[in-house]
Amino acid sequence: MCGRFALTSSALTLGKQLNTDIRITLKQRFNIAPSQKVLVVRVHPRQNKRESTLLGWGLIPSWADDPAIGSRLTNARAETAATKPSFRTSFRRQRCLIPANGFYEWSNMHGRKQPHYIRLQSNEPFAFGGLWDTWARDGEKRETCTILTCSANPLMKPIHPRMPVVIQPHRFDTWLDPTQTDAAALSQDLHTFPSESTAIYPVSDHVNNVQHDDSRCQEQCLATTKTNTVKTRQSYSANQLFLFDR
Repeated sequence: MCGRFALTSSALTLGKQLNTDIRITLKQRFNIAPSQKVLVVRVHPRQNKRESTLLGWGLIPSWADDPAIGSRLTNARAETAATKPSFRTSFRRQRCLIPANGFYEWSNMHGRKQPHYIRLQSNEPFAFGGLWDTWARDGEKRETCTILTCSANPLMKPIHPRMPVVIQPHRFDTWLDPTQTDAAALSQDLHTFPSESTAIYPVSDHVNNVQHDDSRCQEQCLATTKTNTVKTRQSYSANQLFLFDR
């Protein structure tokens, strides 16, 4: 799954990476949480051109009676998104890119939750595969999104069985194209990343509080155990120093 992520790159950097004019004033975000507004890149539903906009994180399907359903739809399983009622319309024609510099996941270490941060070594941005939808009732309109997830690779599995889908730059155009409705063609973007291209390191409990939104959320820490108050550093192999190698 993906329950928290960070976006710290400038609008200029993101615009170059995503080939989109980012006209939204951005501030560095180190701890983005569900229900908050997130930056997305999509094809405008009427103008048929790429745009950047802010959508609520937690997809509310257009047919939903209660918008509270969005709190349960912050992630969509890639394996079933094309057929599940909550996501199938969006998967067919309303896909988006959700830029990020990294994301967080929690493991269970000796009875306590240990947060981890996953990022590019260079801190350059990448893009989650996302879906969006528009909900409108009684004069109220909400545009929301969800992040697709896939099975974790072997390196991630000890921490969590799921990880977010990341769209490769050469596939941005196809992913965003609303005329591309072939599920089989789109499925090539929904696979797990290889372990050798993934970096993981532990961070402090500072990130656990959604009110904390500063660089301390990303600082590598010394992992601790419940039975030993002496802090010990987790060891990581050399191939874990890089994520999404080019």
